[in-house]
Amino acid sequence: MPVSRNMAGTVFVGGAVALTLAAVAYPTMLGFQTTSSAQTRVIANTQWGPLTEADRDFVVKVRAAGLWEYPLGEIALKKGSTPAMREAGKHLIVGHARLDELDRKVAIQLNITLPNQASPQQQQFVATSVAQNGKQFDTTAANILRVTHGSIFTVIAKVRATTENTLVRELANLANDTVLDHITVMEKTGTIDFDQVLAQQSAPPTLPKDQLTPPPPQPGAPVVVLTPRPDLNVNTASPTPSPVVG
Repeated sequence: MPVSRNMAGTVFVGGAVALTLAAVAYPTMLGFQTTSSAQTRVIANTQWGPLTEADRDFVVKVRAAGLWEYPLGEIALKKGSTPAMREAGKHLIVGHARLDELDRKVAIQLNITLPNQASPQQQQFVATSVAQNGKQFDTTAANILRVTHGSIFTVIAKVRATTENTLVRELANLANDTVLDHITVMEKTGTIDFDQVLAQQSAPPTLPKDQLTPPPPQPGAPVVVLTPRPDLNVNTASPTPSPVVG
Protein backbone atom coordinates (compact mmCIF):
# COMPACT_ATOMS: atom_id res chain seq x y z
CA MET A 1 0.00 0.00 0.00
CA PRO A 2 1.76 3.19 -1.17
CA VAL A 3 2.30 5.91 1.36
CA SER A 4 3.23 9.41 0.24
CA ARG A 5 6.28 10.85 1.96
CA ASN A 6 5.60 14.33 0.64
CA MET A 7 2.27 14.90 2.35
CA ALA A 8 2.14 16.89 5.57
CA GLY A 9 5.91 17.15 5.48
CA THR A 10 6.03 19.76 8.21
CA VAL A 11 4.23 17.63 10.79
CA PHE A 12 7.43 15.97 11.98
CA VAL A 13 10.89 17.39 12.47
CA GLY A 14 13.84 15.04 12.24
CA GLY A 15 13.99 11.63 13.86
CA ALA A 16 14.09 12.56 17.52
CA VAL A 17 11.27 10.90 19.40
CA ALA A 18 10.51 13.94 21.51
CA LEU A 19 10.09 16.09 18.41
CA THR A 20 8.06 13.42 16.69
CA LEU A 21 5.68 13.04 19.60
CA ALA A 22 5.37 16.78 20.00
CA ALA A 23 3.75 16.91 16.57
CA VAL A 24 1.14 14.25 17.25
CA ALA A 25 -2.33 15.71 17.73
CA TYR A 26 -5.21 13.27 18.16
CA PRO A 27 -3.56 11.08 15.52
CA THR A 28 -6.35 8.68 14.63
CA MET A 29 -9.11 11.24 14.73
CA LEU A 30 -10.66 12.77 11.63
CA GLY A 31 -10.20 16.35 12.73
CA PHE A 32 -13.91 17.08 13.04
CA GLN A 33 -14.08 19.78 15.68
CA THR A 34 -17.84 19.68 16.07
CA THR A 35 -19.88 20.23 19.20
CA SER A 36 -21.16 17.35 21.27
CA SER A 37 -24.72 18.18 20.20
CA ALA A 38 -23.75 17.80 16.53
CA GLN A 39 -22.08 14.47 17.22
CA THR A 40 -25.24 13.13 18.83
CA ARG A 41 -27.41 14.22 15.91
CA VAL A 42 -29.17 11.24 14.32
CA ILE A 43 -28.36 11.11 10.60
CA ALA A 44 -30.22 7.88 9.79
CA ASN A 45 -32.70 5.51 11.36
CA THR A 46 -31.73 1.92 10.57
CA GLN A 47 -32.99 -1.54 11.47
CA TRP A 48 -30.01 -1.79 13.85
CA GLY A 49 -30.88 1.42 15.67
CA PRO A 50 -30.31 5.14 15.10
CA LEU A 51 -27.03 6.18 13.51
CA THR A 52 -25.47 9.37 14.85
CA GLU A 53 -22.69 11.51 13.44
CA ALA A 54 -20.40 10.14 16.15
CA ASP A 55 -21.26 6.57 15.10
CA ARG A 56 -20.52 7.31 11.46
CA ASP A 57 -17.28 9.12 12.26
CA PHE A 58 -16.16 6.17 14.39
CA VAL A 59 -16.68 3.71 11.53
CA VAL A 60 -14.53 5.93 9.30
CA LYS A 61 -11.87 6.34 11.99
CA VAL A 62 -11.52 2.59 12.37
CA ARG A 63 -10.99 2.27 8.64
CA ALA A 64 -8.47 5.12 8.48
CA ALA A 65 -6.46 3.66 11.36
CA GLY A 66 -6.08 0.33 9.59
CA LEU A 67 -4.97 2.01 6.36
CA TRP A 68 -1.73 3.21 7.95
CA GLU A 69 -1.18 0.81 10.85
CA TYR A 70 -1.45 -2.33 8.71
CA PRO A 71 1.33 -1.25 6.29
CA LEU A 72 3.43 -0.04 9.22
CA GLY A 73 3.03 -3.51 10.70
CA GLU A 74 4.40 -4.99 7.48
CA ILE A 75 7.34 -2.61 7.66
CA ALA A 76 7.95 -3.52 11.32
CA LEU A 77 8.23 -7.17 10.33
CA LYS A 78 11.15 -6.23 8.08
CA LYS A 79 12.77 -3.32 9.92
CA GLY A 80 12.10 -4.15 13.56
CA SER A 81 15.44 -4.62 15.32
CA THR A 82 14.11 -6.83 18.14
CA PRO A 83 11.78 -9.84 18.34
CA ALA A 84 9.36 -7.71 20.40
CA MET A 85 9.08 -5.08 17.66
CA ARG A 86 8.60 -7.68 14.95
CA GLU A 87 5.95 -9.35 17.11
CA ALA A 88 4.21 -5.99 17.43
CA GLY A 89 4.22 -5.77 13.65
CA LYS A 90 2.42 -9.11 13.43
CA HIS A 91 -0.25 -7.89 15.83
CA LEU A 92 -0.82 -4.73 13.79
CA ILE A 93 -1.32 -6.76 10.61
CA VAL A 94 -3.56 -9.46 12.07
CA GLY A 95 -5.57 -7.11 14.26
CA HIS A 96 -6.31 -4.56 11.58
CA ALA A 97 -7.12 -7.13 8.89
CA ARG A 98 -9.72 -8.60 11.23
CA LEU A 99 -11.05 -5.23 12.34
CA ASP A 100 -11.17 -3.86 8.79
CA GLU A 101 -13.19 -6.86 7.58
CA LEU A 102 -15.91 -6.13 10.13
CA ASP A 103 -15.67 -2.38 9.52
CA ARG A 104 -16.28 -2.78 5.79
CA LYS A 105 -19.29 -5.00 6.44
CA VAL A 106 -20.76 -2.51 8.91
CA ALA A 107 -20.15 0.38 6.48
CA ILE A 108 -22.06 -1.40 3.71
CA GLN A 109 -24.99 -2.15 5.99
CA LEU A 110 -25.13 1.42 7.29
CA ASN A 111 -24.44 3.04 3.91
CA ILE A 112 -21.23 4.73 5.11
CA THR A 113 -18.57 5.70 2.56
CA LEU A 114 -15.09 4.61 3.64
CA PRO A 115 -11.75 6.08 2.55
CA ASN A 116 -9.13 4.11 0.64
CA GLN A 117 -6.27 6.20 2.00
CA ALA A 118 -5.27 7.29 5.48
CA SER A 119 -5.17 10.99 6.33
CA PRO A 120 -2.11 13.04 5.34
CA GLN A 121 -1.01 13.07 8.99
CA GLN A 122 -1.35 9.31 9.29
CA GLN A 123 0.58 8.79 6.06
CA GLN A 124 3.31 10.96 7.52
CA PHE A 125 3.44 8.76 10.61
CA VAL A 126 4.44 5.89 8.34
CA ALA A 127 6.94 7.97 6.38
CA THR A 128 8.54 9.24 9.59
CA SER A 129 8.95 5.71 10.91
CA VAL A 130 10.27 4.34 7.61
CA ALA A 131 12.98 7.00 7.55
CA GLN A 132 14.53 5.46 10.68
CA ASN A 133 16.57 2.28 11.06
CA GLY A 134 17.52 -0.12 13.82
CA LYS A 135 16.68 0.87 17.37
CA GLN A 136 15.56 4.33 16.25
CA PHE A 137 12.95 2.78 13.98
CA ASP A 138 11.61 0.72 16.89
CA THR A 139 11.46 3.75 19.17
CA THR A 140 9.88 6.10 16.65
CA ALA A 141 7.25 3.67 15.37
CA ALA A 142 6.34 2.26 18.78
CA ASN A 143 5.91 5.67 20.39
CA ILE A 144 3.80 7.03 17.54
CA LEU A 145 1.62 3.93 17.70
CA ARG A 146 1.32 4.10 21.48
CA VAL A 147 0.11 7.71 21.28
CA THR A 148 -2.40 6.98 18.53
CA HIS A 149 -3.81 3.91 20.24
CA GLY A 150 -3.99 5.64 23.59
CA SER A 151 -5.90 8.52 21.98
CA ILE A 152 -8.45 6.37 20.19
CA PHE A 153 -8.95 4.10 23.22
CA THR A 154 -11.05 6.70 25.02
CA VAL A 155 -13.07 7.37 21.88
CA ILE A 156 -13.93 3.69 21.57
CA ALA A 157 -15.10 3.62 25.17
CA LYS A 158 -17.37 6.62 24.63
CA VAL A 159 -18.87 5.21 21.45
CA ARG A 160 -19.42 1.83 23.08
CA ALA A 161 -21.11 3.44 26.08
CA THR A 162 -23.39 5.77 24.14
CA THR A 163 -24.28 4.25 20.76
CA GLU A 164 -27.76 2.84 20.24
CA ASN A 165 -26.75 1.13 17.02
CA THR A 166 -26.02 -2.59 17.48
CA LEU A 167 -23.63 -2.78 14.51
CA VAL A 168 -21.55 0.14 15.78
CA ARG A 169 -21.57 -1.46 19.23
CA GLU A 170 -20.22 -4.73 17.77
CA LEU A 171 -17.48 -2.83 15.95
CA ALA A 172 -16.58 -0.95 19.13
CA ASN A 173 -16.25 -4.24 21.01
CA LEU A 174 -13.75 -5.59 18.50
CA ALA A 175 -11.93 -2.25 18.24
CA ASN A 176 -11.55 -2.17 22.03
CA ASP A 177 -9.93 -5.62 22.08
CA THR A 178 -7.68 -4.81 19.13
CA VAL A 179 -6.48 -1.45 20.43
CA LEU A 180 -5.81 -2.84 23.90
CA ASP A 181 -3.75 -5.62 22.33
CA HIS A 182 -1.77 -3.12 20.28
CA ILE A 183 -1.13 -0.87 23.26
CA THR A 184 0.15 -3.90 25.15
CA VAL A 185 2.56 -5.09 22.44
CA MET A 186 3.94 -1.57 21.95
CA GLU A 187 4.67 -1.34 25.66
CA LYS A 188 6.44 -4.70 25.50
CA THR A 189 8.99 -3.26 23.07
CA GLY A 190 10.55 -1.43 26.01
CA THR A 191 10.89 1.78 23.98
CA ILE A 192 7.92 3.82 25.21
CA ASP A 193 8.55 7.28 26.67
CA PHE A 194 5.48 7.41 28.90
CA ASP A 195 5.91 11.05 29.93
CA GLN A 196 5.82 12.19 26.32
CA VAL A 197 3.11 9.74 25.32
CA LEU A 198 0.72 10.65 28.13
CA ALA A 199 1.25 14.37 27.53
CA GLN A 200 0.43 14.00 23.85
CA GLN A 201 -2.70 11.99 24.48
CA SER A 202 -4.22 14.94 26.30
CA ALA A 203 -2.86 17.67 24.00
CA PRO A 204 -5.43 19.77 22.07
CA PRO A 205 -5.65 19.44 18.26
CA THR A 206 -3.22 21.71 16.45
CA LEU A 207 -3.29 20.61 12.82
CA PRO A 208 -5.77 21.86 10.21
CA LYS A 209 -8.70 19.63 9.35
CA ASP A 210 -7.39 18.72 5.90
CA GLN A 211 -4.32 17.10 7.48
CA LEU A 212 -6.44 14.98 9.80
CA THR A 213 -9.15 13.88 7.37
CA PRO A 214 -8.74 10.92 4.99
CA PRO A 215 -9.43 11.86 1.37
CA PRO A 216 -12.68 10.50 -0.07
CA PRO A 217 -12.36 7.52 -2.42
CA GLN A 218 -12.28 8.11 -6.15
CA PRO A 219 -15.64 7.37 -7.82
CA GLY A 220 -15.74 3.76 -8.93
CA ALA A 221 -12.44 2.88 -7.26
CA PRO A 222 -12.31 -0.65 -5.79
CA VAL A 223 -12.29 -0.84 -2.01
CA VAL A 224 -8.80 -1.44 -0.61
CA VAL A 225 -8.78 -4.67 1.39
CA LEU A 226 -6.35 -5.26 4.24
CA THR A 227 -5.43 -8.84 3.40
CA PRO A 228 -5.68 -11.37 6.23
CA ARG A 229 -2.43 -13.17 7.06
CA PRO A 230 -3.25 -16.66 8.39
CA ASP A 231 0.49 -17.40 8.36
CA LEU A 232 0.90 -14.95 11.27
CA ASN A 233 -0.38 -16.99 14.20
CA VAL A 234 -0.99 -14.36 16.87
CA ASN A 235 -3.90 -13.66 19.21
CA THR A 236 -5.11 -10.07 19.09
CA ALA A 237 -8.30 -10.54 21.10
CA SER A 238 -7.04 -10.89 24.67
CA PRO A 239 -3.57 -9.44 25.25
CA THR A 240 -1.19 -10.96 27.75
CA PRO A 241 -0.23 -8.34 30.36
CA SER A 242 3.36 -7.22 30.58
CA PRO A 243 5.21 -8.88 33.46
CA VAL A 244 5.31 -6.94 36.71
CA VAL A 245 8.78 -6.31 37.99
CA GLY A 246 8.86 -6.64 41.78
